[in-house]
Amino acid sequence: MPVTGQLRPMLSLAVPLVTADLGWMLMGVIDTVMVGHLPKPAIAMSAAALAQILFNTLAFAVGGILLGLDTTLSQSHGAGEISQANRWLFHGLVLAAALTVLLTAIFLGAQHAMYLLHTPPEVLSQAIPTLGALTAGVLPLFLYFGLRRYLQAFNHGRAIAVALITANLVNIGFNWLLIYSHHGVLHLGLGSVAFQWQGHGVVGSGVATSLARVWMALVLVAAVLWYNRRYRYGLERTPFRLDRAWLARLLALGLPAGSMILIEILIFAVVTFLISSFGPVPLAGHEIALNCISFTFMIPMGLSAAAGVRVGQNIGARDFRAARTAGWTALALSAAVMLLCSAVYLAIPHLLARLFTPDPAIIAAAVPLFAVAALFQICDGLQVAAIGALRGAGDTHSGLITHSCTYWIVGLPLGIYLGLHHHWGALGLWTGLSTALILAGAILVYRWHRVSQTLLRESAQPAAPALQS
Repeated sequence: MPVTGQLRPMLSLAVPLVTADLGWMLMGVIDTVMVGHLPKPAIAMSAAALAQILFNTLAFAVGGILLGLDTTLSQSHGAGEISQANRWLFHGLVLAAALTVLLTAIFLGAQHAMYLLHTPPEVLSQAIPTLGALTAGVLPLFLYFGLRRYLQAFNHGRAIAVALITANLVNIGFNWLLIYSHHGVLHLGLGSVAFQWQGHGVVGSGVATSLARVWMALVLVAAVLWYNRRYRYGLERTPFRLDRAWLARLLALGLPAGSMILIEILIFAVVTFLISSFGPVPLAGHEIALNCISFTFMIPMGLSAAAGVRVGQNIGARDFRAARTAGWTALALSAAVMLLCSAVYLAIPHLLARLFTPDPAIIAAAVPLFAVAALFQICDGLQVAAIGALRGAGDTHSGLITHSCTYWIVGLPLGIYLGLHHHWGALGLWTGLSTALILAGAILVYRWHRVSQTLLRESAQPAAPALQS
């Protein structure tokens, strides 16, 4: 099947998934902006950042284990084994519940351990209860993760986009209600009533985020039930019997994916920590550039998710040639999008930085980082799209191994050498990251090439079993 034959189904699934991922990023931006309007904004934003970094690092690493569902659900759907896909969903939700218990226990311990940090008490006094508020949203967050995998495997991406768009509205509403204090007079028919509401500051933002995640989970539950009734998927007939082999399969696929996410989050956390030693201006420039590339990265991230689904569906349907084409289609789209992003970063870096601050010193610190970002955009898009395609084929180890080597063995040492020893500062650390991402892109594209060659050979042997790794 030519690339054009895969383009429409790929885009029809990828567009709502990209929209959802951009909505996810927007929620964090909104939280930061609204907390920044509190009194003593530096303390409030520091407390929110500390709680969110700790929560996101562990939640997305542990929740990443559920990415194993991408392989099993999409391949089952492609094979027409809907009842099998329903059983995978059941086992995924059981795994999500178990991971919720594990992560909640970790966070409860982390709240006590945070007192050992050399962090100003006024920051800790807000960060610790905020982490507690975020912890209350772990179960709905993991329920969302699991149900999202089911819906996208069945090509129902619009419900996911709706969940994230409306969750942003819910988050804004509860942020306004819970962060700030409110007072006034209600004029009723029988008289007037004065009221006063005490805001909860940063903690209120954490509560609002958890409530938004409850909303996201409820929207996806409703969507799954609606699609089940409309298309008669038979979820109500799914046998609720646990099979240890099925759980072991999900863990075998998901643990490498979750570990890879942890490695990615940690490398950027380490680089941010190192740049903070250069002073507030380089750190602010770093944060501006990082926010921009993180936002645009959501586009290839959505394409990566769509690639995993389309590759898995075609492998399940034993159309290996179409699976190969679907993977290359996702890589081509990601490269094209990131080429455009590179052009934007090279053309208008001053304008992008000025959207965040009018401070000329911070703008000057951010502009060179946009030039470095432009260098690795295409390879960054290629590597994440390749990871999605490989995941659809059942290979979740290649991304983990590649990122472990390129980030920690090549990128970070090179960045430290250039940034600290050669006094390049933030630019040196970003150069190290750029080198790591370029290497990762080349390696993972080559790995997908090898897997796609295997798929091509499978297409000539229709009796052979579906590719699993």
